[in-house]
Amino acid sequence: MPKKFAFIGAGSFGFTRSLVRDILSFPAFADAEIALMDVHAERLAEIKKAVERIVEAGNYPAKVTATLDRVEALKGADGVITTILHGEVDVWQHDILIPKKYGVDTNVGDTRGPSGIFRFLRTINPIMDIARDIDRYCPKAVYLNYTNPMAMLCRTVQGAFPKMTVTGLCHSVQGTASMLAKWIGAKDEEITYTCAGINHQAFYTEFKWNGEDAYPLIHKAITEREDVYNEEIVRNEMYLALGYYVTESSGHNSEYNAWFRKRPDLIEKYCTHGTGWNPGVYAYILNEYRKRETTWRDGIEEWFKKPVELHRGNEYAASIFNATLGDGTLFKFNGNVRNFGLIDNLPCGSCVEVPVLASPLGLEPIHVGAMPPQLAILAGLSAQIEEMVVEASLNGDREMIYRAICYDPLTSAVLSLKEIRDMVDEMFAMNKDWLPQFK
Repeated sequence: MPKKFAFIGAGSFGFTRSLVRDILSFPAFADAEIALMDVHAERLAEIKKAVERIVEAGNYPAKVTATLDRVEALKGADGVITTILHGEVDVWQHDILIPKKYGVDTNVGDTRGPSGIFRFLRTINPIMDIARDIDRYCPKAVYLNYTNPMAMLCRTVQGAFPKMTVTGLCHSVQGTASMLAKWIGAKDEEITYTCAGINHQAFYTEFKWNGEDAYPLIHKAITEREDVYNEEIVRNEMYLALGYYVTESSGHNSEYNAWFRKRPDLIEKYCTHGTGWNPGVYAYILNEYRKRETTWRDGIEEWFKKPVELHRGNEYAASIFNATLGDGTLFKFNGNVRNFGLIDNLPCGSCVEVPVLASPLGLEPIHVGAMPPQLAILAGLSAQIEEMVVEASLNGDREMIYRAICYDPLTSAVLSLKEIRDMVDEMFAMNKDWLPQFK
């Protein structure tokens, strides 16, 4: 029987297009049904046309359906992917604007800190609705989440549905590995590594080129080549201090600690002039989304003018599906799962990002032992905060949200306890219509 893959939030044009291309590139899925679902009818119509174009270009016997009804998309699905964004810019812009008013300068704000926490509090409601529907209509499906904040969303779903085959995926692990390989002149296929921690704050505890430790070459590139140092200033400074390289961009990581965004002079020095895709300027993603509100159609029209690219990319999803639902080729990737005997010195039960083996048996996380202490204290604080937030959301506990934000490294570096309370109260007031769990 042909497999069925449901895309929830299919209007995420770039993600859906590339993931469908990858899935159809596997022979086992050439005749699959691609079920597209979104709440935005216009975007849904455009992505349906795009996917049909991919099917035609590859001469695949696949079937493409599109619906505004989530249940219709999920019924009988073998694989599910979520790429949702709950609320338009006029809603989530306040995750960035309110903290800034109090002195917390945010670059992206989709993962942790006050901005990421309130995004989670809004997003967990539709994500749990989706998970309930998966449990009801396709309980054996392999569920892959790409929506942020990754760790808190996955932790909540995995806690509520422990038998569900679910993990969260982020391209930062393989993306950063490729960047480091480029810096030392290696090919991606010559690199092996062990990467562990939490989403966006995982570290390469081993990084090898043809079996040999490549960290001396990485260190040499960072310290002796100005172009390399300037590409990722925040992450390179973190490496020089901590001795291991962190996943995800300098912009993201500048938000997750107390070292770079607590004073204007530090932001200017470390977060403004990097040459990477996101060095850390204020409200980077917010401003990008504001532009896309009026220009997203132009980008789609431009894509339709270009030849269709059928070459498989480096996202994990299609290879996971192939290992579990296709020809059974084993595939190891870094996924987000609960920490039951995986990282010895991070909180038990919290969501960690570790190597996972995908096979016809499902998804099997791999034990990596203890993180170096200077990494565990950084990731561990964030993991404990995330545990507090998840519990607070489940119980409708506003006070626990406040207390969790009190310990956020960047927030606590710039605000007093009273200022944090005022900020959190204002963020709750702004989001009151989106947070039914606190009513």
